[in-house]
Formats: sequence, structure tokens, C-alpha cells
Amino acid sequence: MPLLLGIDLGTTKLTSIVFDSDAGDVIFRSAVPNDANITRPEDRARGRSEWDANRIVDQALECLRQTTATLGGRSREIAALGITGQQHGTVIVDSQLQPVTPLINWQDRRGGEPHPNGSGSFVDKARTLLGDDAVTRCGCRLQSGFLATTLFWLRETGSLPKQGRACFIMDLFAARLAGGAVAIEPSAAGSSGLFRPQTRTWDDAGIAALGFDRSWFPPVGEADQPLGKIAPQWAREFGLSEQLSIFPSLGDHQSSFLGSVANRSNDVLVNVGTGAQVAVFTGGLDFAPPVELRPFPFSGNLLSNVGLPGGWSYQLLEQFFAQVGRDVVGVPVNESLYPAINRLAREAPAGAGGLRCEPTFAGTRSNAAVRGTFSGISPQNFTPAHFARALLEGMAAALYAGYQTIQSQHPTFRANRLVAAGNGLRENLLLAELVAESFGLPMVNTVYCEEAAVGAALAAAVGEGVFPDLDTAGRSLRYA
Repeated sequence: MPLLLGIDLGTTKLTSIVFDSDAGDVIFRSAVPNDANITRPEDRARGRSEWDANRIVDQALECLRQTTATLGGRSREIAALGITGQQHGTVIVDSQLQPVTPLINWQDRRGGEPHPNGSGSFVDKARTLLGDDAVTRCGCRLQSGFLATTLFWLRETGSLPKQGRACFIMDLFAARLAGGAVAIEPSAAGSSGLFRPQTRTWDDAGIAALGFDRSWFPPVGEADQPLGKIAPQWAREFGLSEQLSIFPSLGDHQSSFLGSVANRSNDVLVNVGTGAQVAVFTGGLDFAPPVELRPFPFSGNLLSNVGLPGGWSYQLLEQFFAQVGRDVVGVPVNESLYPAINRLAREAPAGAGGLRCEPTFAGTRSNAAVRGTFSGISPQNFTPAHFARALLEGMAAALYAGYQTIQSQHPTFRANRLVAAGNGLRENLLLAELVAESFGLPMVNTVYCEEAAVGAALAAAVGEGVFPDLDTAGRSLRYA
């Protein structure tokens, strides 16, 4: 089998990988830090998040440059190029593919600012205009940081450019590589808050309700509908075939599923990074909040329970212990405390001596006002070890509860195993054990650290005809 190239435009770093589909191995990986954040300090304090879109595109090109330079003459063996990246946020571009706004990414919270007419926040106002059935139409509940929310804020504050088109950062990169127009693939478009998974089209009713002209939204392009061939200048610079197609970029959640899950019929994806998600594949359309219906490349959908407690919750505990060292003991901590905390958690008894934790410290996707708790505290379990164990057990319980909600909506789904993704499970073996115990299922993880880039490469390989379908492509995946 030929080589496949995958590129992931992430929030903290940009990564490209070369996947040997015959051996099932990532044979080369290049990553550069994403240093394009241009948010002013005063705006950062208000929860805003703005990035230089051209800088991110340049960094992605540098990733490609490093990868193909390492491959040398083997670059001509690359038979498919897939792209993925961060969802929800938006950048507006003109007809020449030049940004006319910064990338306002998924972390941005300006949608939570008070609307000037006194009707709650901007996102509250947008939800009211979209109507009570918007969640059913669009597969998710509108949130701050979503493309629809950002566009609405720009329009309501008089900051919307006179003309342009809204897209995700990876769509801009793909269009630049192809030297053509922007198109948005359903797995990415589904994160906008204005897309209908049922028809795999934009939600024209919602677009009109928010007062936008349809021209602000690019055409929808499926994962096997090329934007065009790679532009000759890039083919020459990177030593790639001029016959290489550039396909619309995938959303990173679905791309991670593709790069992790070989058996969509019976595998459950459990992804723990900063946050956490549980997802299963469905060919149907039935769902109810807090589960989201997220379009899958080519066809079908994911039932995804997102916004579950992940690594950020555990990070809070580490920060607390570091603060105790600094403020109480007077010993500054200059190294990671995770190894010590993990050791303490493993030494504590199962059940943490009756100490229980609900680690929803910053609320949930459906209720931002919810806060986490530690309960059942006694003199015997009031120790760092018990608190660490209880927090990890609480994370595992929340993931399983998230899955139970999905299964109640997809009763015919039968899980055979868990597939782990994200560093939260890869680097914390105790958490992985606790999650597997909570589900009562075996857990495996791929041998790759860049699941999203691998998934994008496999999808592009299907588009190019290297594989006949996603099931065949998935059989290339290898597990530890």
C-alpha cells in the first residue's frame, strides 16, 4: 500500500504524520507549536480568544515542509492527503482567501457577554431566535465559541465585515492548498450550530432566524468530493504528485474516532484529554440532549457525550497540591506532581474509603452552573491519596454515566470493547484501569499519539480510492 499524509491543525500544536497503510505504522511525525494567539491581555481576561489565521496556515505549511523534506524522494509515494483541525471557532475570509477577521476559536467566551437589549447573553438571545427545536434540527445546543454564536456576536456588535464567508481554520488551509474556494465537510459543519445532520445541509431556517444571508456559508462538500488537485506551486515545493486531491477537512472529534476505532459496530471511543468524550457510531438519527448527533464522514453519525470531566479536573488537583507546597510549606514546586499523585492514588483503597467526587468543577455542557463536589469526608479519608483516588474514580464514573445515556438512546448497540484516545488515558494507567472497570469492558489503545491526523489520512485514502471504504481503511489500525 502507498503512503498517506495527515495534517491536524490543533489548538496547542500543528502536526503532520505519514502513515504506512501496509504496516499500519506512523513512519514520520512533525509538530510545531501553535504560537498564533494574538489575544490582547485585556481581552484574554474577558474570556476572548483570537488567533492569527495566516500564521496558523503558515505553520501548517511548515509541518508539511518538514515532513516532505524528511521523506525526500518518497514524497512522490504519498497517495492521499487528509486534513483535520479544531472545530467550532470561525474565521471570515474574502474571495481571495484572505482573513478579514482573526480566527475566533472554540475557547472564546464572548457569547456569554450580556446582550445590549437586556435579554440575557448573546448566546441566550441566539438560542431564543433559533427556537426550541434548534437542538433537534442541528444535533447540538448552541454554545459560546460556536461559529453561529461568533457570527451573531459580530453582527450584533457592528463588527461583522461587509462581506465574506465564514469557515473553520482547517477549511482555509485546505482551500489554500487546492488554490480554490472553501467548502465545509459535514463533520466540521455539524459543530457550527447551524447544520442539519438529518439532511447534511445548512440549517436555512436557523440562518434566516439569526438574520444572515445564506451567502455567508460556504458550500457543503462530502469527504470524497475533492476541492481540486493540489496547487502546482505546493506540489513542486513539497515534491508531491500534482494528481493529489485536496478533500474538505474533517472535524477533529470525528477524525479521532476514525483514527482510533476499527470496528464502528461494536467499539466505544473514550477520549480523555483536557476534556473528555464518549462516542459510538450510529446509522440512525435518534438522539436527545445531553447527547449530541455529530455527522460522520461519508455517512452516518456519532452519538457523542461531550464536555465530560477530563484532564483539566485532575490538573486542578495538581495545582492545589502545588499551591499547598508553595503557600503552606514554603517550598515552590518546579516539576510535575502527576507521578507522585498517581502513586498516591494507586496506594489508596478502591472506593477511596467512602470519599466520593463529582468532578464537574466548571459545570457541564447542558448546565454551566453545576459545580463539583467531594462528599463522604471522614477523618480516615481526609488525605491526599484518598482525594486523588476519589477524583479519578469520579472521572471514570462520569464517563460510564455518559455512555449509559448514549446506550439508552441506541439500545441495539452492543459494545465489545473500549478504544482509548487522548493522553489522559495513555499516560495515566490507573485512570485507564478504573474506566475499564466502570464499563466492565476491555480497553485497547492504538499505537499512535496523533489519532486525528491518522483518521484524516484514512478518510482521504478512501476518497482517493486507495481503500474501497472506511471499514477496510480501519483494518489498517494497530493496537498496543
